[in-house]
Amino acid sequence: TFTTPKQMLPVAGRPMIERVVAHLASHGIDQVVLSLGYRPAVFLSAYPDNHCAGVAVAYAVEPEPLDTAGAIAFAAWYAGIDETCVVVNGDVITGLDVGALIAFHHQCGAEATIALTPVDDPSRYGVVCMDADGKVSEFIEKPAAADAPSNLINAGTYVLEPSVLHGIAEGRRVSIERETFPALVERGRLYAAASDAEWIDAGTPAAYLAISLALARREGGGIAIDARVHRTAQVVDSVVEAGAVVAENAVVDGSLIFSGARVGANASVQGSILGHDVVIGRGARVEDLSMVGDRGVVAEGEALIGGRRAAGVS
Repeated sequence: TFTTPKQMLPVAGRPMIERVVAHLASHGIDQVVLSLGYRPAVFLSAYPDNHCAGVAVAYAVEPEPLDTAGAIAFAAWYAGIDETCVVVNGDVITGLDVGALIAFHHQCGAEATIALTPVDDPSRYGVVCMDADGKVSEFIEKPAAADAPSNLINAGTYVLEPSVLHGIAEGRRVSIERETFPALVERGRLYAAASDAEWIDAGTPAAYLAISLALARREGGGIAIDARVHRTAQVVDSVVEAGAVVAENAVVDGSLIFSGARVGANASVQGSILGHDVVIGRGARVEDLSMVGDRGVVAEGEALIGGRRAAGVS
């Protein structure tokens, strides 16, 4: 991500943001605003015709970081949105029924509605407590695991009324989790709906690797047609993108190999991620969720175990 925003990383052959937008489109969303801060030019160059996954997109580039609520309000203002809207995190892959969430939101007469999902460890997320009708009584951001009152966490999909957007202060950093949602709880206007739909927060290397491999298995897209895999090489449960090369007697297992990367003869890549145009030398070992950035090099015979190698650094 030194060179590519996280949401533009490929997931089983398709940029993450395209999967997110395509999911929204499948539930009737026909306009999307991308709230951009980090390397916005990458998005603009990828979708210069203002369409992503067949959906019309606008780009709202933050002049400075405005935090979660500030970014949402800025994007809505920039695109002229003053109606019920859906907000999603760009690094969450989910099968959530967005249409059902919108219907629940209107049924409750809520100002804001949050999608919830159960997780084993809620300490990385915002935990939500609600009554039998879905009205939120408490919103606890990233509690200690032992103190979490529930395993239902904020799944990163919201339905918001214009009144919520109007209540977000302009020109300063505002957190939707720590400021906006607690204020709505006090007024009794925040609701939530739990779903057991597939949900993956792809914001960590391990989760990103897992969802990429899972979707590749499901969609049958592991090895690109124009990847070059030597007949003596072994590629197991991995994604090898277009133009990548896996040389003789090399082993690639449970890994992501981006386009243009080269895995040398007798090298081994296990449970790791190689960026675009990476070079792995003959006999080298890359293991244990190691990541090599675009154009990075692992020298002949070298072992990179659980390591990070920045883009273009040997």
